[in-house]
Amino acid sequence: MEYCCVKKFKEWILANAIANQEEIDEIEKAGKKEVNDAKKAAWEAYLNPIKTERNEVVELLQQIVTASANASFIQPLIDGLKSNTEPLRKDIISAAKKTLRIVRNENISAKSELSTWLKNAAELNHDRYSSTLYSEFASSPMNVTEVKAELTDKMEDGRVVLRENFDKILAKYPEVLIFGEDAGKIGGVNQGLEGLQDKYGELRVSDTGIRENTILGQGIGMALRGLRPIAEIQYLDYLLYALQVMSDDLASLQYRTKGGQKAPVIVRTRGHRLEGIWHSGSPMGMIINSLRGIHVCVPRNLTDAAGFYNTLLKGDDPAIVIEPLNGYRTKEKIPSNLGEFTTPLGISEVLTKGTDLTIVSYG
Repeated sequence: MEYCCVKKFKEWILANAIANQEEIDEIEKAGKKEVNDAKKAAWEAYLNPIKTERNEVVELLQQIVTASANASFIQPLIDGLKSNTEPLRKDIISAAKKTLRIVRNENISAKSELSTWLKNAAELNHDRYSSTLYSEFASSPMNVTEVKAELTDKMEDGRVVLRENFDKILAKYPEVLIFGEDAGKIGGVNQGLEGLQDKYGELRVSDTGIRENTILGQGIGMALRGLRPIAEIQYLDYLLYALQVMSDDLASLQYRTKGGQKAPVIVRTRGHRLEGIWHSGSPMGMIINSLRGIHVCVPRNLTDAAGFYNTLLKGDDPAIVIEPLNGYRTKEKIPSNLGEFTTPLGISEVLTKGTDLTIVSYG
């Protein structure tokens, strides 16, 4: 009796297992079909507009080839486009340009139509492939109105101007967080954040480990979620350790997503004094060429630096502010409109006007 019950139980388990496996197989089969259908639909949605453009150019080339004395050179271009089942826009534009070169000395009416098509395609492709390296929205920091610093007669170290401006920023923008090596407890190696951790707490002004890559990674993650991080790299020389993340993941984010995503991280650092074996680098050429998509701000003094932070927080682009190391103990006049005045981006500051010689510098 016991053997009979055990046998039936085993048979029941086996039957259920077979039924369950059949159900799993059906689900997997349906899932694969759904994925393949979606893949096919996505590919067609991508390819069909390109095929439409290909057909437009083929029609124009056929008009040209019938009137051209160089038909033998143009016909292979037409045949190549027509036989290409998965054409690229590069293939289409290349064929159109080659045709125009071939018939450059011929008077054919369809030439002007083909030229117009190429001009329109260039405008469309600029928007498709070359736009939004920097913000093209109204919120771009390039659109921030300049507000001049209203200087008082009170003189303080440059670091005090910066510290008092950061105080205003932290009070004004609850989404701002400042973090980096020694940024928290001691208020930064040059005391530009002195006392601000005590005032705003360890979440708003905090220390990190000696890991520049991680500092930038944290900043990008915060900025993607709507916070406004000011990520401090202690010295410009150490930016090298974070360059890959800044170049691949930050500078190109808005460009790669055509403005769909943005991470307005502000990188704060200092440099240019060029003293000491580990502080002798000023890799500005590398930074400017590697970090296209990030504004590079190199203020002359710390009042200008404070103005850059005020400007950038009104915008939505990533940026790096390189503070001049010799400015922290240099006396500057305290502005009365701290947290409000702005330093415009992309405009040089003319210190002395003359007629014989132009000297351009930074920092």
